[in-house]
Amino acid sequence: MPSAVRVLGLTLLALLAAVPAAHAAADDDGWSAAPAGEARPSFYAEGGPGTVLEDTMSLTNRGSAPVDVSLRAEGAEVTFADARLRLPPRTRTEVPFTVTVPAHDTTARLVARDSDGTTRRVPVHLRATVPTVAALTVEHVSVHADRITYELVNRGTTALAPRLAVHADGLLGALLDRPPRTLPVTLAPGSRTELSEPWDGPALDSVEVRLTVTAAGGARDEARVSAGVGPWGAGVVVAAGGALFVVRRLSVVRRRRRRGEAVTEPSCPEPELTGAVS
Repeated sequence: MPSAVRVLGLTLLALLAAVPAAHAAADDDGWSAAPAGEARPSFYAEGGPGTVLEDTMSLTNRGSAPVDVSLRAEGAEVTFADARLRLPPRTRTEVPFTVTVPAHDTTARLVARDSDGTTRRVPVHLRATVPTVAALTVEHVSVHADRITYELVNRGTTALAPRLAVHADGLLGALLDRPPRTLPVTLAPGSRTELSEPWDGPALDSVEVRLTVTAAGGARDEARVSAGVGPWGAGVVVAAGGALFVVRRLSVVRRRRRRGEAVTEPSCPEPELTGAVS
């Protein structure tokens, strides 16, 4: 019985000794890809959109035979110093690369693949640092019979809650003066939206409408538009009416004269002498 126990113990010791030996062999036969330098599980890059940043990937061949590796990227614009290379046995090779920061935060991957199809992927976290800019414009203002239409455009990099003030002047003074109020819209960066304001201004007046839009962060813009017949247009209307009356009056006089009827000409007062020299 003691002999059996001794044999079992020796067998267990042999098995335990074989486990780390097998693990080490597996490590010796593989290759790996990782960020160069300090121990990093992934790459991290930060900058403004379009910025080109540099980093280095480390390829380690722990095996006893060379490994042919090709490199590419997924989800980002990456340029490697060498996209195809041979890793000598038991060596580490560092490959510089550049990455272009996209317009939005994203996670890309650097992909290394050997001739046997074994693939290694290393994440690349890209953060786009976009400056906060508040800017908007009011455009395409138009006055209709019952409304004022216009468009708001967010030309900044942050969402905006716009406020609008409306003012209108006619020939005799102010016709409309609406104080600033928050509009029921939120403008995303780069977005455009069409809105309208109720309007019941006079049809025969010359009107100037002014829209002033503001938002947090100092965003402000103003647009003006003129509408109506205007003072010269009103004069033309009156003159046209008078000319039409004269034409009709002369037509009546001619017809009466042809029929031999008595015609009473409208009296024209003599000009008054005032002594003024013209």
